[in-house]
Amino acid sequence: MQPVILDAVLTGTPQPLGPKAAPSSIATRVPAAGPVQAGPLGLAGDAVGDGTVHGGPDKAIHFYPRDHYDRWAAEQPPMAPLLAAPGAFGENLSARGLGEADVCLGDIVRAGSALLQLTQSRQPCWKLGVRFGLPALPRLVQKTGRTGWYYRVLESGAIGPGDPLTLVDRPNPGWTLPRTLRLLYVDMLDPEALATLAALPGISAGLARTARTRLETLAVEDWSRRLDGAPS
Repeated sequence: MQPVILDAVLTGTPQPLGPKAAPSSIATRVPAAGPVQAGPLGLAGDAVGDGTVHGGPDKAIHFYPRDHYDRWAAEQPPMAPLLAAPGAFGENLSARGLGEADVCLGDIVRAGSALLQLTQSRQPCWKLGVRFGLPALPRLVQKTGRTGWYYRVLESGAIGPGDPLTLVDRPNPGWTLPRTLRLLYVDMLDPEALATLAALPGISAGLARTARTRLETLAVEDWSRRLDGAPS
């Protein structure tokens, strides 16, 4: 992973989204003019709409690759107006030159004066479809692997636009996000891989729990509520 330069650090507050008026910050995150303090629960001044599935120490900061914007705009032209500026996917950190294939579960990175650890990929939810007026988008994000990812904050500090994002340690070099996403959504019941994933250092408690549950039940969890907003 080569150092990249953050082009935006974004914060927002929940507002009603869509016909259900579900509280969400996906459409409100805007770039900060300068450094923002990062702590165990994320960036100062940022909040999530539903703390039962978003935010928390394991999903404190969301990164989404800015390079994906061009591909989404080309493939789905109606999305283009919202892709003119960073923050369209509700991310907290934005940069070009860094994608899922460049990072691994558990990566520890320095961002500004904060120390972060990559805990899991983003699990796209139905709010993305409402945000862009494209109900199929959550499934497309999952299928394409353009998910982005989450960091926990290991050491509090300030993160600002123009700061480098630099790899400090890579405890799980064999677990790139594409490999993880393949296990989650394609080869979903590979027992050896699931057992290895469940024991990886640094990953989120939720990801480890998913791996253990699949091993115990030999079944894949229902995604309908997350992807479609439907009762599970």
